[in-house]
Amino acid sequence: MITLTKAEEKIMKILWTIDKGFIKDIIEQYPNPKPLYNSVSTIVRVLVQKEIVGYKAYGNSHQYYPLISKEEYSKGQMKRLVTDYYNNSLSQVVNFFTESKKLDEKELDEAMRMLEALKAKKND
Repeated sequence: MITLTKAEEKIMKILWTIDKGFIKDIIEQYPNPKPLYNSVSTIVRVLVQKEIVGYKAYGNSHQYYPLISKEEYSKGQMKRLVTDYYNNSLSQVVNFFTESKKLDEKELDEAMRMLEALKAKKND
């Protein structure tokens, strides 16, 4: 399972948004103050080594693109979170959200609908 640093995750979020781009394109997406070119380039190279980002070479320039989707990464992170912090227990996750975040009735109803749909799917 892939875990990214905050800096790596920021770049991945940009690449998921723009689909592909050169280092300058990635930097353009950052708010001011913009990070240094070399800093972004180094992080992107790490992402290439981790086989999360691919590239197409145009001479000395490289156009980068994500090799995993945002959905794939999100699923993996959620699975890791549930496994590492909630003993792989959905009921502990639900308990956390109901106790620590004051859910309104609409949010609770939506959660119930989702759980009922999951239950129906499992019974099919």
